[in-house]
Amino acid sequence: MPLQTVEPQRLYRQIADQLRALIAEGEFAVGARLPAERDLARQLGVSRPSVREALIALEVEGWVEVRTGSGVYVLDRSHRAAAPVAAAEWGPLELIRARRVVEGETAALAAASAKRRDLDTMSRAIESMREMADRNVMPLEGDRAFHLAIVEACGNVVLSETVQGFWDSRNGPIFTRLGGYFETVKSWRSAIAEHEAIRDAIAARDAEAARSAMHEHMDKSHQRFSASWRRAKAT
Repeated sequence: MPLQTVEPQRLYRQIADQLRALIAEGEFAVGARLPAERDLARQLGVSRPSVREALIALEVEGWVEVRTGSGVYVLDRSHRAAAPVAAAEWGPLELIRARRVVEGETAALAAASAKRRDLDTMSRAIESMREMADRNVMPLEGDRAFHLAIVEACGNVVLSETVQGFWDSRNGPIFTRLGGYFETVKSWRSAIAEHEAIRDAIAARDAEAARSAMHEHMDKSHQRFSASWRRAKAT
């Protein structure tokens, strides 16, 4: 059963479905290493990030195991219960790109409308992130509070609920598993500095700088989650 080009719609699920079928039919035996991400992407006609999301979905479901520095290997499922990923779950890397579009604009709007209390909330969130990172704890709550403070400053309930929905999706099993490979205290410290740049631009009432700082933050987040498996947890 050859790999087939897929349509750009829920790509990671279509890719995962093809790979799952190939494994089930014995094309990839238990213990075999799957082709590299770049090779799968080329054969399927999709991007490497979409392949990565599919591989993480298959790992969550117990079909494969990602071994950093080595590759992705097929697991023996003879004694494993199926644990399918919810059909509605968004791919993490696709989610980051969507956040770039929406939150770039909310940062620009916040630069025009944020009040002192909004800026104080952003600063407290950054300080919370820093304190958690100093304790070697991933500062997710502070991160969430920061981004919600920005959208709340816009005074638009639709935007607020949209960004809240982004965060609810971030807690899904695929994003959580991917973060387990690439989120480190060092990477979070970089993210904190990016948050400070966003806050400073909003405080300066510079909408274009705020938008650019948010875009840079999201681009760097995407880069961190797209790094080589060989670099995962390297620091």
